[in-house]
Amino acid sequence: MGMRGFWLTFIPVLASCAVLVGALVFSGCYTLKQGAVMLGYLGKAVALEDLETAADAETKAFIGRVEDIRRFAMEELGLRESKNYTRYVEIDRDYLAAVVSACAADSFTRHEWTFPVVGALPYKGFFDSAGAGKEARLLKAEGLDVWVRRVDAFSTLGWFKDPLYSYMKKYSDYHLADLIIHELVHATVFVRGQAQFNEQLAEFIGTTGARLYIASRFGVQSPEYLAIDQEAADAGAFREYIRDLIRELEAVYGDSALSREIKLQRKEEIITGAQERFAGEYESRFRGENYRGFATLPVNNAYLDLFRIYHAEDFFFKNLYQHICETLPDPGEPPGMAGLRRLIEAAKSIHGGDPREALRAAALRT
Repeated sequence: MGMRGFWLTFIPVLASCAVLVGALVFSGCYTLKQGAVMLGYLGKAVALEDLETAADAETKAFIGRVEDIRRFAMEELGLRESKNYTRYVEIDRDYLAAVVSACAADSFTRHEWTFPVVGALPYKGFFDSAGAGKEARLLKAEGLDVWVRRVDAFSTLGWFKDPLYSYMKKYSDYHLADLIIHELVHATVFVRGQAQFNEQLAEFIGTTGARLYIASRFGVQSPEYLAIDQEAADAGAFREYIRDLIRELEAVYGDSALSREIKLQRKEEIITGAQERFAGEYESRFRGENYRGFATLPVNNAYLDLFRIYHAEDFFFKNLYQHICETLPDPGEPPGMAGLRRLIEAAKSIHGGDPREALRAAALRT
Protein backbone atom coordinates (compact mmCIF):
# COMPACT_ATOMS: atom_id res chain seq x y z
CA MET A 1 0.00 0.00 0.00
CA GLY A 2 2.95 2.33 0.14
CA MET A 3 3.94 4.69 2.89
CA ARG A 4 0.72 6.55 3.52
CA GLY A 5 1.25 7.44 7.16
CA PHE A 6 -0.51 6.20 10.23
CA TRP A 7 -3.99 5.99 8.83
CA LEU A 8 -2.91 3.79 5.98
CA THR A 9 -0.40 1.74 7.91
CA PHE A 10 -2.77 0.80 10.68
CA ILE A 11 -6.15 1.51 9.14
CA PRO A 12 -6.57 0.38 5.53
CA VAL A 13 -8.58 3.37 4.42
CA LEU A 14 -7.63 6.46 2.51
CA ALA A 15 -6.80 9.12 5.00
CA SER A 16 -6.70 11.81 2.42
CA CYS A 17 -7.13 15.46 3.27
CA ALA A 18 -10.19 16.35 1.22
CA VAL A 19 -9.68 20.07 1.18
CA LEU A 20 -5.97 20.49 1.71
CA VAL A 21 -6.16 22.90 -1.19
CA GLY A 22 -8.31 25.21 0.91
CA ALA A 23 -5.53 25.44 3.43
CA LEU A 24 -3.02 26.04 0.65
CA VAL A 25 -4.81 28.60 -1.47
CA PHE A 26 -6.31 30.96 1.07
CA SER A 27 -3.82 31.59 3.82
CA GLY A 28 -1.29 34.33 3.14
CA CYS A 29 2.38 33.50 3.61
CA TYR A 30 1.41 29.89 4.15
CA THR A 31 0.14 29.96 0.56
CA LEU A 32 3.44 31.13 -0.85
CA LYS A 33 5.42 28.38 0.84
CA GLN A 34 3.07 25.47 0.24
CA GLY A 35 1.39 26.63 -2.96
CA ALA A 36 4.74 26.88 -4.74
CA VAL A 37 5.34 23.18 -4.09
CA MET A 38 1.85 22.21 -5.22
CA LEU A 39 2.10 24.23 -8.41
CA GLY A 40 5.52 22.73 -9.04
CA TYR A 41 4.04 19.24 -8.92
CA LEU A 42 1.16 20.23 -11.17
CA GLY A 43 3.59 21.83 -13.59
CA LYS A 44 5.43 18.51 -13.93
CA ALA A 45 2.25 16.55 -14.62
CA VAL A 46 2.23 14.59 -17.89
CA ALA A 47 -0.98 13.58 -19.67
CA LEU A 48 -1.50 9.81 -19.52
CA GLU A 49 -1.86 9.53 -23.31
CA ASP A 50 1.53 11.23 -23.74
CA LEU A 51 3.13 9.10 -21.05
CA GLU A 52 1.85 5.77 -22.34
CA THR A 53 3.81 5.74 -25.59
CA ALA A 54 7.20 5.67 -23.83
CA ALA A 55 6.15 3.99 -20.59
CA ASP A 56 7.48 0.72 -19.24
CA ALA A 57 5.17 -2.27 -18.75
CA GLU A 58 4.37 -1.44 -15.11
CA THR A 59 3.40 2.13 -15.95
CA LYS A 60 1.28 1.05 -18.93
CA ALA A 61 -0.56 -1.42 -16.73
CA PHE A 62 -1.05 1.31 -14.13
CA ILE A 63 -2.52 3.66 -16.72
CA GLY A 64 -4.94 0.96 -17.83
CA ARG A 65 -6.04 0.31 -14.26
CA VAL A 66 -6.59 4.00 -13.57
CA GLU A 67 -8.61 4.54 -16.74
CA ASP A 68 -10.84 1.57 -15.94
CA ILE A 69 -11.43 2.76 -12.36
CA ARG A 70 -12.24 6.26 -13.59
CA ARG A 71 -14.78 4.87 -16.06
CA PHE A 72 -16.35 2.78 -13.33
CA ALA A 73 -16.55 5.71 -10.90
CA MET A 74 -18.05 8.15 -13.37
CA GLU A 75 -20.11 5.97 -15.71
CA GLU A 76 -21.28 3.22 -13.38
CA LEU A 77 -21.43 4.99 -10.01
CA GLY A 78 -22.36 8.42 -11.30
CA LEU A 79 -19.57 10.51 -9.80
CA ARG A 80 -18.94 13.84 -11.47
CA GLU A 81 -17.21 13.78 -14.86
CA SER A 82 -13.80 15.43 -14.63
CA LYS A 83 -10.23 15.31 -15.87
CA ASN A 84 -8.98 14.25 -12.46
CA TYR A 85 -6.41 11.44 -12.56
CA THR A 86 -5.68 11.86 -16.25
CA ARG A 87 -2.18 13.23 -15.59
CA TYR A 88 0.88 11.72 -13.90
CA VAL A 89 3.64 13.19 -11.72
CA GLU A 90 6.94 11.45 -11.00
CA ILE A 91 7.82 12.17 -7.37
CA ASP A 92 10.83 11.13 -5.29
CA ARG A 93 8.92 10.13 -2.15
CA ASP A 94 6.07 7.80 -1.30
CA TYR A 95 3.58 10.28 0.14
CA LEU A 96 2.18 13.64 -0.96
CA ALA A 97 1.80 15.85 2.10
CA ALA A 98 1.90 16.01 5.90
CA VAL A 99 -1.32 16.99 7.65
CA VAL A 100 -1.56 18.37 11.19
CA SER A 101 -4.53 17.77 13.49
CA ALA A 102 -5.00 18.94 17.08
CA CYS A 103 -7.37 18.47 20.00
CA ALA A 104 -7.67 19.54 23.63
CA ALA A 105 -5.61 17.38 25.95
CA ASP A 106 -8.41 16.83 28.48
CA SER A 107 -11.44 16.53 26.18
CA PHE A 108 -12.34 15.79 22.59
CA THR A 109 -12.73 19.48 21.80
CA ARG A 110 -11.41 19.66 18.26
CA HIS A 111 -9.04 22.40 17.09
CA GLU A 112 -10.02 23.87 13.73
CA TRP A 113 -8.50 26.23 11.20
CA THR A 114 -10.81 28.59 9.31
CA PHE A 115 -10.30 29.45 5.64
CA PRO A 116 -12.33 31.40 3.09
CA VAL A 117 -14.53 29.39 0.70
CA VAL A 118 -14.05 26.03 2.42
CA GLY A 119 -14.83 27.18 5.99
CA ALA A 120 -13.59 25.45 9.14
CA LEU A 121 -11.31 22.44 8.77
CA PRO A 122 -9.98 20.09 11.46
CA TYR A 123 -6.59 19.76 9.74
CA LYS A 124 -3.92 21.81 8.02
CA GLY A 125 -1.76 20.42 5.24
CA PHE A 126 1.87 20.97 4.35
CA PHE A 127 3.85 19.73 1.37
CA ASP A 128 7.03 20.11 3.43
CA SER A 129 7.50 18.14 6.64
CA ALA A 130 9.38 21.07 8.24
CA GLY A 131 6.28 23.25 8.00
CA ALA A 132 4.13 20.54 9.55
CA GLY A 133 6.65 20.09 12.34
CA LYS A 134 6.70 23.80 13.12
CA GLU A 135 2.90 23.95 13.23
CA ALA A 136 2.82 20.92 15.52
CA ARG A 137 5.31 22.49 17.94
CA LEU A 138 3.29 25.71 18.14
CA LEU A 139 0.11 23.80 18.92
CA LYS A 140 1.83 21.67 21.56
CA ALA A 141 3.10 24.84 23.20
CA GLU A 142 -0.56 25.85 23.61
CA GLY A 143 -1.19 22.64 25.55
CA LEU A 144 -2.97 20.79 22.74
CA ASP A 145 -2.59 17.16 21.74
CA VAL A 146 -1.25 17.03 18.19
CA TRP A 147 -1.05 14.37 15.50
CA VAL A 148 0.86 14.63 12.21
CA ARG A 149 0.13 12.12 9.46
CA ARG A 150 1.20 11.60 5.88
CA VAL A 151 -1.43 11.45 3.14
CA ASP A 152 -1.14 10.08 -0.36
CA ALA A 153 -3.79 12.18 -2.09
CA PHE A 154 -6.19 15.07 -1.71
CA SER A 155 -8.93 16.66 -3.76
CA THR A 156 -8.55 20.22 -5.02
CA LEU A 157 -12.36 20.41 -5.34
CA GLY A 158 -12.15 21.46 -8.99
CA TRP A 159 -9.49 24.15 -8.60
CA PHE A 160 -6.96 21.97 -10.44
CA LYS A 161 -6.91 18.66 -12.29
CA ASP A 162 -5.83 16.28 -9.54
CA PRO A 163 -2.91 14.15 -10.79
CA LEU A 164 -1.67 10.66 -10.10
CA TYR A 165 1.70 10.21 -8.41
CA SER A 166 4.35 7.64 -9.18
CA TYR A 167 4.13 5.86 -5.80
CA MET A 168 0.53 4.89 -6.58
CA LYS A 169 1.74 2.36 -9.16
CA LYS A 170 2.44 -0.07 -6.31
CA TYR A 171 -1.13 -0.01 -4.97
CA SER A 172 -3.38 -3.03 -5.37
CA ASP A 173 -6.45 -2.70 -7.59
CA TYR A 174 -8.65 -2.40 -4.50
CA HIS A 175 -6.62 0.33 -2.82
CA LEU A 176 -6.15 2.23 -6.06
CA ALA A 177 -9.91 2.13 -6.65
CA ASP A 178 -10.54 3.20 -3.05
CA LEU A 179 -8.19 6.17 -3.44
CA ILE A 180 -9.60 7.37 -6.77
CA ILE A 181 -13.26 6.91 -5.83
CA HIS A 182 -12.73 8.57 -2.42
CA GLU A 183 -11.15 11.64 -3.99
CA LEU A 184 -13.72 11.81 -6.81
CA VAL A 185 -16.44 11.89 -4.15
CA HIS A 186 -14.83 15.04 -2.74
CA ALA A 187 -14.77 16.53 -6.24
CA THR A 188 -18.47 15.65 -6.61
CA VAL A 189 -19.87 16.59 -3.19
CA PHE A 190 -18.53 19.22 -0.80
CA VAL A 191 -20.60 20.73 2.02
CA ARG A 192 -18.93 23.87 3.32
CA GLY A 193 -18.01 23.77 7.01
CA GLN A 194 -18.93 20.07 7.32
CA ALA A 195 -15.52 18.39 7.17
CA GLN A 196 -16.58 15.37 9.23
CA PHE A 197 -19.61 14.70 7.01
CA ASN A 198 -17.51 15.16 3.87
CA GLU A 199 -14.83 12.75 5.06
CA GLN A 200 -17.24 10.10 6.31
CA LEU A 201 -19.24 10.22 3.08
CA ALA A 202 -16.11 9.86 0.94
CA GLU A 203 -14.74 7.16 3.23
CA PHE A 204 -17.92 5.09 2.93
CA ILE A 205 -18.40 5.54 -0.81
CA GLY A 206 -14.69 4.96 -1.44
CA THR A 207 -14.49 1.61 0.34
CA THR A 208 -17.92 0.43 -0.81
CA GLY A 209 -17.32 1.52 -4.38
CA ALA A 210 -13.90 -0.15 -4.45
CA ARG A 211 -15.46 -3.41 -3.25
CA LEU A 212 -18.08 -3.21 -6.01
CA TYR A 213 -15.36 -2.48 -8.54
CA ILE A 214 -13.38 -5.59 -7.57
CA ALA A 215 -16.57 -7.70 -7.63
CA SER A 216 -17.44 -6.44 -11.12
CA ARG A 217 -13.95 -7.02 -12.54
CA PHE A 218 -12.81 -10.17 -10.75
CA GLY A 219 -15.92 -11.79 -9.23
CA VAL A 220 -16.92 -12.31 -5.61
CA GLN A 221 -15.06 -15.64 -5.37
CA SER A 222 -11.78 -14.22 -6.62
CA PRO A 223 -8.68 -13.96 -4.39
CA GLU A 224 -8.82 -10.19 -4.91
CA TYR A 225 -12.33 -10.00 -3.48
CA LEU A 226 -11.78 -12.46 -0.64
CA ALA A 227 -8.76 -10.43 0.49
CA ILE A 228 -11.10 -7.46 0.97
CA ASP A 229 -13.24 -9.50 3.34
CA GLN A 230 -10.24 -10.33 5.52
CA GLU A 231 -9.10 -6.71 5.55
CA ALA A 232 -12.61 -5.49 6.35
CA ALA A 233 -12.92 -7.92 9.27
CA ASP A 234 -9.69 -6.63 10.80
CA ALA A 235 -10.71 -3.03 10.16
CA GLY A 236 -14.03 -3.60 11.91
CA ALA A 237 -12.33 -5.16 14.92
CA PHE A 238 -9.91 -2.26 15.16
CA ARG A 239 -12.66 0.36 14.85
CA GLU A 240 -14.62 -1.26 17.65
CA TYR A 241 -11.52 -1.33 19.88
CA ILE A 242 -10.89 2.37 19.28
CA ARG A 243 -14.54 3.24 19.86
CA ASP A 244 -14.41 1.47 23.23
CA LEU A 245 -11.29 3.42 24.15
CA ILE A 246 -12.92 6.71 23.15
CA ARG A 247 -16.04 5.94 25.17
CA GLU A 248 -13.93 5.15 28.27
CA LEU A 249 -12.08 8.45 27.93
CA GLU A 250 -15.29 10.41 27.32
CA ALA A 251 -16.62 9.17 30.66
CA VAL A 252 -13.56 10.58 32.40
CA TYR A 253 -13.57 13.88 30.50
CA GLY A 254 -17.26 14.39 31.25
CA ASP A 255 -16.89 13.91 35.01
CA SER A 256 -17.12 17.43 36.43
CA ALA A 257 -15.94 16.21 39.85
CA LEU A 258 -12.47 15.47 38.49
CA SER A 259 -9.76 18.12 38.22
CA ARG A 260 -7.87 18.61 34.97
CA GLU A 261 -4.79 17.03 36.50
CA ILE A 262 -6.70 13.91 37.51
CA LYS A 263 -8.32 13.68 34.06
CA LEU A 264 -4.91 13.82 32.39
CA GLN A 265 -3.56 11.17 34.75
CA ARG A 266 -6.53 8.87 34.14
CA LYS A 267 -6.18 9.47 30.40
CA GLU A 268 -2.60 8.20 30.40
CA GLU A 269 -3.55 5.19 32.51
CA ILE A 270 -6.48 4.30 30.24
CA ILE A 271 -4.51 4.64 27.02
CA THR A 272 -1.53 2.70 28.37
CA GLY A 273 -3.81 -0.06 29.63
CA ALA A 274 -5.66 -0.23 26.32
CA GLN A 275 -2.42 -0.56 24.38
CA GLU A 276 -1.11 -3.28 26.68
CA ARG A 277 -4.35 -5.26 26.30
CA PHE A 278 -4.24 -4.71 22.56
CA ALA A 279 -0.75 -6.20 22.32
CA GLY A 280 -1.69 -9.16 24.48
CA GLU A 281 -4.90 -9.94 22.58
CA TYR A 282 -3.66 -9.20 19.08
CA GLU A 283 -3.51 -12.77 17.73
CA SER A 284 -7.03 -13.52 18.94
CA ARG A 285 -8.50 -10.36 17.41
CA PHE A 286 -6.72 -9.95 14.06
CA ARG A 287 -5.67 -12.12 11.14
CA GLY A 288 -3.30 -9.66 9.45
CA GLU A 289 -0.46 -7.46 10.63
CA ASN A 290 -1.79 -4.02 9.66
CA TYR A 291 -2.74 -2.96 13.17
CA ARG A 292 -0.03 -4.41 15.38
CA GLY A 293 1.85 -1.12 15.62
CA PHE A 294 -1.01 0.54 17.52
CA ALA A 295 0.39 -0.86 20.77
CA THR A 296 3.49 1.33 20.56
CA LEU A 297 2.10 4.53 19.04
CA PRO A 298 2.08 7.76 21.11
CA VAL A 299 -1.72 7.75 21.16
CA ASN A 300 -3.41 10.98 22.25
CA ASN A 301 -6.71 12.81 21.83
CA ALA A 302 -5.76 14.21 18.42
CA TYR A 303 -5.11 10.69 17.15
CA LEU A 304 -8.43 9.43 18.50
CA ASP A 305 -10.44 12.44 17.31
CA LEU A 306 -9.01 12.03 13.82
CA PHE A 307 -10.45 8.52 13.87
CA ARG A 308 -13.85 10.01 14.68
CA ILE A 309 -13.64 12.40 11.73
CA TYR A 310 -13.42 9.51 9.27
CA HIS A 311 -15.65 6.89 10.91
CA ALA A 312 -19.27 7.46 11.90
CA GLU A 313 -19.81 5.83 15.27
CA ASP A 314 -23.53 5.34 14.60
CA PHE A 315 -22.97 3.61 11.21
CA PHE A 316 -25.21 6.23 9.60
CA PHE A 317 -23.91 5.80 6.05
CA LYS A 318 -23.79 2.00 6.20
CA ASN A 319 -27.32 1.76 7.58
CA LEU A 320 -28.72 4.23 5.07
CA TYR A 321 -27.05 2.42 2.18
CA GLN A 322 -28.39 -0.95 3.31
CA HIS A 323 -31.88 0.49 3.64
CA ILE A 324 -31.69 1.94 0.12
CA CYS A 325 -30.58 -1.43 -1.28
CA GLU A 326 -33.43 -3.24 0.48
CA THR A 327 -36.14 -0.84 -0.71
CA LEU A 328 -35.11 -0.32 -4.34
CA PRO A 329 -37.33 -1.92 -6.96
CA ASP A 330 -35.62 -4.62 -9.02
CA PRO A 331 -32.83 -2.62 -10.65
CA GLY A 332 -31.77 -5.34 -13.09
CA GLU A 333 -28.25 -5.23 -11.63
CA PRO A 334 -26.63 -6.01 -8.27
CA PRO A 335 -28.60 -4.01 -5.66
CA GLY A 336 -25.38 -2.81 -4.11
CA MET A 337 -24.46 -0.98 -7.30
CA ALA A 338 -27.89 0.60 -7.73
CA GLY A 339 -27.97 1.50 -4.04
CA LEU A 340 -24.62 3.25 -4.11
CA ARG A 341 -25.59 5.14 -7.26
CA ARG A 342 -28.78 6.31 -5.50
CA LEU A 343 -26.75 7.41 -2.46
CA ILE A 344 -24.37 9.41 -4.67
CA GLU A 345 -27.23 11.07 -6.55
CA ALA A 346 -28.82 12.02 -3.24
CA ALA A 347 -25.53 13.46 -1.97
CA LYS A 348 -25.27 15.69 -5.05
CA SER A 349 -28.54 17.38 -4.05
CA ILE A 350 -27.35 18.59 -0.63
CA HIS A 351 -27.27 22.39 -0.47
CA GLY A 352 -27.66 23.38 3.18
CA GLY A 353 -28.99 22.55 6.61
CA ASP A 354 -28.12 19.32 8.36
CA PRO A 355 -26.30 17.33 5.65
CA ARG A 356 -27.18 13.98 7.18
CA GLU A 357 -30.88 14.72 7.25
CA ALA A 358 -30.75 16.18 3.75
CA LEU A 359 -28.97 13.07 2.50
CA ARG A 360 -31.44 10.73 4.19
CA ALA A 361 -34.45 12.59 2.80
CA ALA A 362 -33.05 12.73 -0.73
CA ALA A 363 -31.92 9.10 -0.73
CA LEU A 364 -35.28 7.76 0.43
CA ARG A 365 -37.34 9.99 -1.82
CA THR A 366 -39.14 7.89 -4.43
